[in-house]
Amino acid sequence: MAQPATPAIAAALLGRTVLVTRPAAQSAALAAAIEAEGGTAVRFPLLEISPLADVAPLEDIAQRLDAFDFACFVSPNAVEHALAVVLRQRAWPAHLQAVTVGTSSEAALARHGIERVIAPRGRFDSEALLALPALATAKVAGRRVVIFRGDGGRELLGDTLVRRGATVETVTCYRRSRPAADAGHLVDLARACRLDAVTLTSSEGVDNLIGMLGADVAEVLARTTLFVPHARIAERARELGAPKVVLTGPADAGLLAGLLSHFGKR
Repeated sequence: MAQPATPAIAAALLGRTVLVTRPAAQSAALAAAIEAEGGTAVRFPLLEISPLADVAPLEDIAQRLDAFDFACFVSPNAVEHALAVVLRQRAWPAHLQAVTVGTSSEAALARHGIERVIAPRGRFDSEALLALPALATAKVAGRRVVIFRGDGGRELLGDTLVRRGATVETVTCYRRSRPAADAGHLVDLARACRLDAVTLTSSEGVDNLIGMLGADVAEVLARTTLFVPHARIAERARELGAPKVVLTGPADAGLLAGLLSHFGKR
């Protein structure tokens, strides 16, 4: 005799609409994870990543890579945009130690055949990287370091390595800008109580969201919970008037776990 079907367990995010604000090329994994839990992922990039018009500085660094001991990549975007130029010029030097801040950047380096990588575990930022024994003063003093990054950004990594005795060159390998997108849809979702959460992955993204919402910012922020993977982002969101901010674990996995925990309690 056939057994009755077991009722399906409701997905944790069923009926929830979550804004995914990563740059377009990096949003797919989090959006898919949200949808696998029954949620609706709305992709709305808050940063536009674009290649440099002038890659001469990168080409120059490529030719001088043998002179460096460490190559630091601050993000997956830095990996992709730097290596698109560097590896077109030459092979990666066998002695050059790659350094990066997170698992996504490690994976990007591995896709380009660079698997000997120094990276922190559990926390993905410059502070965690600088706390590693491999970048202590005794290890970097007298060494040459190149940092690949986007335009702007924090100076903590380079400044600290200089104080520890390293010679540091910083190379811009991509541009970041606020997308020219209409945020009216977000306002409409919030007013209809259909925007349940916003995931934010950088302080710059917070600033861009505020700027793109314009006069409607207070209404949207008052109605929506923000999920952020770093205390620095949470602090910036609160400074700009967000009353409901949830600090999650790092990376996409941390954001998803935070969403599941928050909405699972309701």
